Amino acid sequence: MTHLGHVVWPPTPIKTERLVLRGSEARDRAAFIELFASPEVGTYIGGARPREELERTSPAIPGRRPGLFVIELDGSLIGMITLDQRDAERPGHIRPDAGETELGYLLLPRAWGRGYATEACAAALDWFAEALPDEPVVLCTQTANEGSMRLAAKLGFTEVDRFEEYDAEQWFGVRYPPSR
Repeated sequence: MTHLGHVVWPPTPIKTERLVLRGSEARDRAAFIELFASPEVGTYIGGARPREELERTSPAIPGRRPGLFVIELDGSLIGMITLDQRDAERPGHIRPDAGETELGYLLLPRAWGRGYATEACAAALDWFAEALPDEPVVLCTQTANEGSMRLAAKLGFTEVDRFEEYDAEQWFGVRYPPSR
């Protein structure tokens, strides 16, 4: 949890107009399995994982860790957001020593196209800016993922670099903290 500094996890649930961002719970297990077994979700993240493997290996409370928010709509998980430290060995950094916080998100296909990703990511980024006001956030996505490219722009990320990783062109951007 070093990248989140002094922040206590999980924080108080964050409520938006339509969603709740919260820590994971046992009731989320089936939806986590559905999320990671989905071929559509897996398109830009290396593919879907076998459902049987997920059923066998997923913990009772999957995703219970600092930096992971469940996105809840009407009492059910529709996706997740992560604020993780970007691996220093990967390309794409804004600091010489790496250590940046990276935004990640996955939503179930039934939740696509309704603005939930924008609403949830904006709320998570606002929370992060309040919790760690001087810290930028980075985002990396395949350039072929048009939806994620549009979302990055809506959220205020600006391009820093493009590079090849995982046999695909990647877009790497940053969102600096708002000026005070």
